[in-house]
Amino acid sequence: MTSPATTSPPSGRARLAPALLWAAGAALVAYAFVAGGYLVTVLGFAALYAIFVTGLNFFMGYTGQVSFGQNAFAAIGGYTSAVLTTAYNWPVFAAMPLGIGAAALLALAIGYPTLRLRGHYLAMATLALGMIVQEIAVQWDRVTMGYTGIAAIPPLGAFGRELPNERAQLAALLAALALAVWVASRLKHSRLGHALAAIAGSEDAARALGIDVARYKLIAFVVAAVYAAFAGSMFAHFVGFVSPEVFGLHMVVLGFTMLYVGGIGTVYGPLVGALIISLLPETFRGFKEFQDLAYGAALIVILIYAPKGLASLARLWTRRGAAPDAAAAATAGTSRGDAGAAR
Repeated sequence: MTSPATTSPPSGRARLAPALLWAAGAALVAYAFVAGGYLVTVLGFAALYAIFVTGLNFFMGYTGQVSFGQNAFAAIGGYTSAVLTTAYNWPVFAAMPLGIGAAALLALAIGYPTLRLRGHYLAMATLALGMIVQEIAVQWDRVTMGYTGIAAIPPLGAFGRELPNERAQLAALLAALALAVWVASRLKHSRLGHALAAIAGSEDAARALGIDVARYKLIAFVVAAVYAAFAGSMFAHFVGFVSPEVFGLHMVVLGFTMLYVGGIGTVYGPLVGALIISLLPETFRGFKEFQDLAYGAALIVILIYAPKGLASLARLWTRRGAAPDAAAAATAGTSRGDAGAAR
């Protein structure tokens, strides 16, 4: 007689994998703070793109939709902060929420009719949105300065005080990233996240379960827009400059690359992808004329051997560690059952 099946506790590898990830990230950040210089800037860009991609992941990874227009919301956040702080002397902590709110309102207005589309129709509609916003940034030069861009944007700060140096700004960006990831994780495991997962599986099946598909897709679209605007606004203050080229289509392409390299649909995939894609060009900088070739080859290797992203490698490693543990638990249960039968 065998004992009833029980849920085995997480394996040692399941607990070790995220711990190693966080330890490696903490070591890299600590080294950047000690060394300073260009590495601080690179990690700052990685943190900004990680926030941007986390929002993109919420719409694409959790909901199963496609959007090529996230750069539009980043541009709204960045330009709103830039204009208010340079032309009207608004404080940074007051200008940023207004830019995020403007992006959320645009997402509501655009998303309601647009999200009725599916597949490549939705992708083309969102692509048009990004192109329209970029063209407005070019043509409305009386406010946006056109291709010249807006310079001398004040750095990150709060309550009338600017952060003194790039290390302090990086600390602020990392704190914002931690908050963004925590919120995304809570949303994924909430009722909203379960509804979005059902929609990603099958919209028809989700409707049969009583899920308001249009409403939940709109919520996901607005959340992604808020993340993009937040990243765009912080970008403006971290770099001190914005222009139409900054928020061009290449921003979306880079975001897609980071998302798929890191692992779409996972909480930490955007962080891993943003860090890898930010560091790869610096790693191959010594190759000079072969830099782009080496960079492209590395991306191809990653996508071939980890088609579900680098986060999938951690899950695979965890499963391999869990299999022996499960077998040991089954053996122990059988032995206990045999001993009981013998008694």
